[in-house]
Amino acid sequence: MKFKEKLKSNKFLITAELFPPKGVDISSFLTRAESLRELDAVNVTDNQRASMRTGSLAMCKILLEKGFEPILQITARDRNRIALQSELLSASVLGIENVLIISGDHPSAGEYPSAKPVYDLDVLQLLKTARILETGLDLAGKKLKGSPQFCIGAAVNPSAAPNDLQVLMFKKKVLAGTEFFQTQTIFDAAQYKAFFDKIKTPNVKVLAGITLLKSQKFMQFLQKLPGVNIPIEIQTRINSAKDPLAEGIKICSELIKDLKKFSDGVHIMAIGMEEYIPQILSLS
Repeated sequence: MKFKEKLKSNKFLITAELFPPKGVDISSFLTRAESLRELDAVNVTDNQRASMRTGSLAMCKILLEKGFEPILQITARDRNRIALQSELLSASVLGIENVLIISGDHPSAGEYPSAKPVYDLDVLQLLKTARILETGLDLAGKKLKGSPQFCIGAAVNPSAAPNDLQVLMFKKKVLAGTEFFQTQTIFDAAQYKAFFDKIKTPNVKVLAGITLLKSQKFMQFLQKLPGVNIPIEIQTRINSAKDPLAEGIKICSELIKDLKKFSDGVHIMAIGMEEYIPQILSLS
């Protein structure tokens, strides 16, 4: 069953994300991918944190050939409307129909702070562009020779303030044609449920973002990111743990257990520690 079809079911969906290699040796990428083979779909990030890596499109095609269901991430940051439309059409030609459309971190967050961001189209405009292409036209109103069909996703941040603005943006993205959402990382199931209850929409699935806390240093890094809320209880558990990674695995599994009571699914971000995802799921 394809991911698009699973979105119409009552299945608790589980996705995860992989970042491409910084170079052309993809062996580690493929090894990490094997840990995710039983999941419903696998995202491939698009130069995440504004760090240059091998392209998401190429890695999605390789995953597809190896029997995975890939989700292509496309950011509005690096391309103008010509290149964005071309990327979407190229994905369709290669058999990739799942696309997560996001704005992307500003270059100032990465290793090329002087790089010029594009943002020719914002996220809402890019979502609408994908749907326009499906009608057989491009943004210039020119007819296409064959039209693509996509399963479109977007992001939402349950912990960002003001919360009402996130709810409003969620609704606008739904109106623009979004079929599923993957949220930014959450660590508080109760806080997420309050947000989820506000946005729950028929025929639109929302997968809660779960991040594996692998060390104290990594937790401190996450705490500096806007819109990330790590409860004091979890901070204490990681800071006092003899094995922070083992404790992080427990925290992830406990959170997923709580989310299974009401959420549509989870999107796991292990960030280079994907081999632990099967263990996390077995405990949840």
